[in-house]
Amino acid sequence: MKLSILLTKHYRLLSVAAIVDVFETANKYLEETESEKRFVLHFIGTERHFQLPEQFQKYDCSFFTDLTEPIDLIFIPAFQHTEHMPQNIQDNADCCAFLVSQYQQGVSLVSLCTGSFLLAAAGLLDGKEATTHVEAADKFARIFPQVKLQPHAIVTQRENIYTSGGATSSFHMKLLLIQQYCGRELAVRVAKAFAIDMDRNNQLYFEHFKPSLSNEDELVRAVQTAINQRFSEIKNVEEALDEVPSSRRNMIRRFKQATGMTPIRYLQKTKIEAAKQLLETTNRNILDIMVSSGYNDMKNFRHLFKTFTGLTPKGYRDKYGMRLG
Repeated sequence: MKLSILLTKHYRLLSVAAIVDVFETANKYLEETESEKRFVLHFIGTERHFQLPEQFQKYDCSFFTDLTEPIDLIFIPAFQHTEHMPQNIQDNADCCAFLVSQYQQGVSLVSLCTGSFLLAAAGLLDGKEATTHVEAADKFARIFPQVKLQPHAIVTQRENIYTSGGATSSFHMKLLLIQQYCGRELAVRVAKAFAIDMDRNNQLYFEHFKPSLSNEDELVRAVQTAINQRFSEIKNVEEALDEVPSSRRNMIRRFKQATGMTPIRYLQKTKIEAAKQLLETTNRNILDIMVSSGYNDMKNFRHLFKTFTGLTPKGYRDKYGMRLG
């Protein structure tokens, strides 16, 4: 199989290195048992006179408009900076038509982490399920409402288009591909080599919610500031909206346009983030943490906590809490 890695402008080097490392490891194990490699790695550049990083210069590479040999699969790696995503998309606009053309010729496309933004910009994810880095999910949903975003998902697969979640979730995509092409036994062996737990089915608990204050809308910024400073005492979002000179309907519209979410979702995520921090860093009981984060109903608190993290408060503490004694 010929696996090509698209070196987009502003790609994340670690994302590319992980692709190479995982599939070269798979090749090594295959050579031990079958005496031959299964995967041929190749790079595709998006600039005419691009140069591969030194550690990859042993691999063949092509400028993306000069490809002549058939490819089985193209990886789109993560981008370096999620805060500059519109610029990342604009700087890689020429890749969109290339990816569409390759897909129409039967090539499978695999995005890792925030690489899904480029697939979405090309229109290839319209109407399809997709995932991305959990901390980029709200931005993705705002830019590409026509995509069926699954922010909890580790991987998605639909019609030879694959997307994966962030960071180490991308390893699950590589393991999925190895399993599909070479079988479960090899996938398990590679997973063990990289110390990857194969039972992960949710990435929500990796999110760290710390949104930027709006620079474009002063009223939205005022609501954000009120929530950030007084979330524990604000019982409902109207208490924050009442402080700004605008109708509730207009303020909700402006808030969602500026932040990618409604004010109530912003308030809920702020409260749950505060609870997460206390579960991580203290041994306070869960009832006390619930009250400190602004809730007074345990059933509602547990429900919202699991909605936003995929775990119960106790499960989250078991995973990330302090080990005392």
